[in-house]
Amino acid sequence: MKNKRIVVALGGNAILSKDASAEAQQAALAKTAKHLVTLIKQGNQLIITHGNGPQVGNLLIQQQEGATESNPAMPLDTCVAMTQGSLGYWLQNALLKELENEGIDQPVATVLTQVIVSEDDPAFDHPAKPIGPFFSESEAKLMMVETDSVYREDAGRGWRKVVPSPKPLTIQEHQVINTLIENNIITIAGGGGGVPILAESYRGVEAVIDKDLASEKIAELVAADMFIILTSVTHVAINYGQSNQIDLGRVTVANLDEYIKDKQFSPGSMLPKVEAMIEFVKACDGGQGIITSLENIGNLDNGLSGTFITLD
Repeated sequence: MKNKRIVVALGGNAILSKDASAEAQQAALAKTAKHLVTLIKQGNQLIITHGNGPQVGNLLIQQQEGATESNPAMPLDTCVAMTQGSLGYWLQNALLKELENEGIDQPVATVLTQVIVSEDDPAFDHPAKPIGPFFSESEAKLMMVETDSVYREDAGRGWRKVVPSPKPLTIQEHQVINTLIENNIITIAGGGGGVPILAESYRGVEAVIDKDLASEKIAELVAADMFIILTSVTHVAINYGQSNQIDLGRVTVANLDEYIKDKQFSPGSMLPKVEAMIEFVKACDGGQGIITSLENIGNLDNGLSGTFITLD
């Protein structure tokens, strides 16, 4: 697995667990950088994407609680951009420090990434992605009337605002990302799934893009040789959590299609990752997809660890 163009999608556990302080998140990213530099030391070109769910949720709470008439809260698309910047800043510096420790002189850049979506995407008629703080039922119903937003009960924990999650059509900055990679610059992009915008107006919309689908679109547009999604487990599994659980090693798109029909993957967890991998492998003939954990990156070179996805 050397001299390849690789897109690595970081899971949320690579940045934030329980402690939301800047210090704790920077410490987590320092550990993450050590694993990522393993791929760089092998001579690979790296594009890194990441989630921002906890961070943008916390920022929305801060925005709402501190809002006044003269200093109103920022909208969701702007908050996504703000967390792209802060997380990119932390990860960029963590990588630079680890590269320096390894004696590697290579630049790192963060690209504020916008994702073009269609105004006609059916997701806009069916908002379902929960964001931000929890409210009581009475508070939520009052805000639905006052703000024309949609709130729903979330797993018995309270009511939360829900927004659309449209499919990414393309990446506005994909040519910029390509230019950086071609000049051997490690690139951080697609943070939090990117800022959703409408192509006709370049106007940001109140929505959240699935980070794995956005990462796949980046991998497709930069003609990546490999797309790696990092999560909390080393393998995709069928019969997950049961006595007959089977970890998947090498699987084809056809295999995964059958497992999806059998409802083997959770819609809120592994399913979008598997779907993103299927799209990538189909779009990039010869491209290979891998789903595994961050800690397992160092074991991928032997081809024996992680779930490897191929077209056939």
